[in-house]
Amino acid sequence: MNSKSKYHQVENHLLLSIEKGVFMPEDKLPSIRILSQQLNVSKNTVIRAYQELEAVGIIYSVAKSGYRVKPNLTQQQSIPVEPSKVDLLSLSKSVLSYPEGKPILPTGSAHPNTNSNAIKSLYAEVGRHSRMQSQIPSHYQLPPGNDLLIQQLLRISQSMGINAAKSDLAITHGAQQGISLALRALTQPGDIVAIESPCYFGSLLLLESLGLQVLEIPSNDHYGIDVEELKKSIQKWPVKAIIVTPNFTNPSGARMPLEHRKKLLSYSEDIPIIEDDVFGGLSADSGLPALKALDKTGRVIYVSSLSKTLDSRLRIGWIISERYQKQIEKHLICESMGSLNLMQSAVGEFLTTGKYRSHLTKMRRVYQHNQKRFAHYLVQSLNQFSNLENRFNLTRPQGSYLVWLTLPFEVDSSLLYRECQEQKIIILPGTVFGTKEQYKNCVRMSVANFEDTKDWRIGIEKFASLVSKHVAERNR
Repeated sequence: MNSKSKYHQVENHLLLSIEKGVFMPEDKLPSIRILSQQLNVSKNTVIRAYQELEAVGIIYSVAKSGYRVKPNLTQQQSIPVEPSKVDLLSLSKSVLSYPEGKPILPTGSAHPNTNSNAIKSLYAEVGRHSRMQSQIPSHYQLPPGNDLLIQQLLRISQSMGINAAKSDLAITHGAQQGISLALRALTQPGDIVAIESPCYFGSLLLLESLGLQVLEIPSNDHYGIDVEELKKSIQKWPVKAIIVTPNFTNPSGARMPLEHRKKLLSYSEDIPIIEDDVFGGLSADSGLPALKALDKTGRVIYVSSLSKTLDSRLRIGWIISERYQKQIEKHLICESMGSLNLMQSAVGEFLTTGKYRSHLTKMRRVYQHNQKRFAHYLVQSLNQFSNLENRFNLTRPQGSYLVWLTLPFEVDSSLLYRECQEQKIIILPGTVFGTKEQYKNCVRMSVANFEDTKDWRIGIEKFASLVSKHVAERNR
């Protein structure tokens, strides 16, 4: 076991202890010596774990006294778990537009970093296939999709522990279409769908467009959906489907532990589960098996795409559904009689080269580095202001490139978003990730394209200044 995975284990041990209430706010944590003995790791490993948790605002150090759990000043208010309608379309449209000109802090979008040789090779392949397409008769690429691409996507799925047959997989126009197809096969307008909360706003918009009711299950920033609360809720309400992201939720980056994945499958009985796994390939460690890999009944519908791991412009996703495959393919054919055969054939060919695997290896390192440096500058900048010091939390996911910033209660992230936009600072307000404005004091940010430059540092400092000013004005 390398030293990196050891300090992550110490971090996870402490996070779980805090989550379970073993250590409460302001409690003193074990000394470096005692914890190193308890966990059988070096003192340097414990020091590193404490430093990482302090950097993201979960604990704080006291001179000559060690470390303590930071008061949870940003605890979300309790929201009743009951079905509700979604009404986010107008709000989402208003926050998805970018200002004219180059932003000074471009952290709003969830597009991946495309500055790599692999991306150049990919588009060279697209160009080659474009020239080839001009030499053959025009035709549609009918579902389930290009044979070569299907074969390659099956191999990618195998790396997540999923052993599916060719007949189980269909290519979609991104993961969003995959989730939409699954919901249409499983539900009728008015049905109840359980989701983790906070939840990706794209899924909420889908539920709104299909006339479905939402049952928001609280989700922990580190471990994802509360499986015990889910168990209670599905016993109380007639839930028709569950949407979860076990690997690095959007927005918080939470990852569901293996034990929780097994409980989710057990507690949900025979309710269909839609597994959104667009970030699974970006795990900084060896990863955990997908829910689909643990499912023995064929009721988990696995949805993924290349939008977060390669390039969002490709709009190539896939769905593995087994039990529901015929219904889903029927909807797919009716919805789009043909797909982008150019892109499918080119991407299929690119994936045979092995460059995708090396690209993932590189981007995992890039995103973790970006996350660490961005967190350092942001925490440092926010703590310069007395009305913000130790009054925020920032997640540090072990995968993906999104971070979730929880600010003091008085923050209205929708107003903050507009104030930032005027200064060409792009963030995404927490209000779009829930149906009851329960994440009004939260902000999602992307570190995908972070650069450790003076311009980025100035942008981060400007953002912190705007947050401090916003809080001061709200407290008048």
